[in-house]
Amino acid sequence: MSIKDALAKIVGKENVSDTVEDLQLYAKDLSLLPSGMADAVVWPGSSEEVGKVVAYCNENNIPVVPVSSRTHLYGSSIPKQGGVVVDMKRMNKILEIDKANRLARFEAGVTWGQYCAALKEQGMRTIMPLLPRPDRSVLSDTLDRAVPTNIVYDYGEPTQSMEVTWADGSIFRMGSASVNGFPDSKSRGANPSGPGLDFYRFMQGSQGTMGIVNWMSAKIEHQTKIDKIYFAPVTDLEYANNFLHRILPRRIGQECLLLNNVDLAAIIADKAEDFDELAAKLPPWTLILTISGVMRRPEEKIAYEEKFLTEVLRGEFTDMPLSDKLPGFPGLGRKLMPMLRSPWPADVKYWKDRLRGGVQDIFYITRPGKAKEQVAIMDAIAAKNGYPIADIGKYIQPIEHNRAAQVEFSLFYNPEDEQEKAMVAKINREAAAALMNAGAFFSRPYGEIADMVYDKAASYTMTLKRVKKVFDPNNIMNPGNLCF
Repeated sequence: MSIKDALAKIVGKENVSDTVEDLQLYAKDLSLLPSGMADAVVWPGSSEEVGKVVAYCNENNIPVVPVSSRTHLYGSSIPKQGGVVVDMKRMNKILEIDKANRLARFEAGVTWGQYCAALKEQGMRTIMPLLPRPDRSVLSDTLDRAVPTNIVYDYGEPTQSMEVTWADGSIFRMGSASVNGFPDSKSRGANPSGPGLDFYRFMQGSQGTMGIVNWMSAKIEHQTKIDKIYFAPVTDLEYANNFLHRILPRRIGQECLLLNNVDLAAIIADKAEDFDELAAKLPPWTLILTISGVMRRPEEKIAYEEKFLTEVLRGEFTDMPLSDKLPGFPGLGRKLMPMLRSPWPADVKYWKDRLRGGVQDIFYITRPGKAKEQVAIMDAIAAKNGYPIADIGKYIQPIEHNRAAQVEFSLFYNPEDEQEKAMVAKINREAAAALMNAGAFFSRPYGEIADMVYDKAASYTMTLKRVKKVFDPNNIMNPGNLCF
């Protein structure tokens, strides 16, 4: 019996395919990694179907490649060794929005556009990364530890519980979902630690190599009552970091980020033709900071944050021109405030795609004080390879009140120009190696960068492989990624 026929018995013949046209949809993504063809693709509609599909593949040593987003970015969903693509897009139900406990439970196929719209109807919101693609899976990006723009410690870890299909097809619940009677148990899923030993950390950042997550519950928050947004032109990253280190640990602010002129111009441009003019007018960097009042005493919360900011700016950081307006850009606050809490509009070409058509992102975690040095390293490597420094997108995202920061560089390129792609790939390799030596921690490594990371951590890699052997002894789950 063929793979297709066997899978059709599980999910129905209309939900499995081995046509070249369908398989080519999964053979490549927006990354620079080489393409690879699967043997079949299946679209399960329930956890039970996922379990049966994975069990069949495990019994027959067939690789399994889980996907849930509509747009794939970094190469982890490209089949490296053939096998079966398990596309979770049919499992796109929001199972629960619990306003009292501020959590939502949703399946793997739920997208940012769908999720944010549903929460808004209930007067709720989610904490999200910067302008996610509307067709990306919320579950996938959350598992990947995508860094949110909100710097509040409490929101940095949104995962509460999840249901996983292991490589043998068994279904396992983690966190408070493992309590008897869930979701009607007294805890209502609000305690992420669960009743005992938990395994949910194994799934975070695993890129589908440990199992398939069927659904997840995650923290949500009430819509804010009052919002204010501030901007500051920045020319000295060290001075800006000192300012943030003064205010953010005091729990001042909600969203806080630094964008260079390239990234900010790409975001606020109404059309691609406006980009060059905007990039020329914007300062080298722009600090964006929001303060918000939520459910309880919002006016008082706003008042004490404004008072603290005023005192710090007048008494300690007199050269930090923080204001509710960015000079030369009237109305920017009204435009940008809702954007920071929404996915990118589905009917507008994504901001990173409309500059050149393709983009290679380099992102990592670092100490905030090292960001200035690492930006200089990136500039030097780009210039050495002939990439214009003025065309690099740069984004610094403080994490947990500026305890750490994510730094992201975006190299825009023409995907039809092979020479340009080769140059960007070379810069990606060289920059990753140099930045790693300068204190960059690649906590979400993909492709060639993953090889560099695991080569430098032999004992950790050995331990990961031992854990993998326990949960996936036949190595069927997304082989060829991370160190597997």
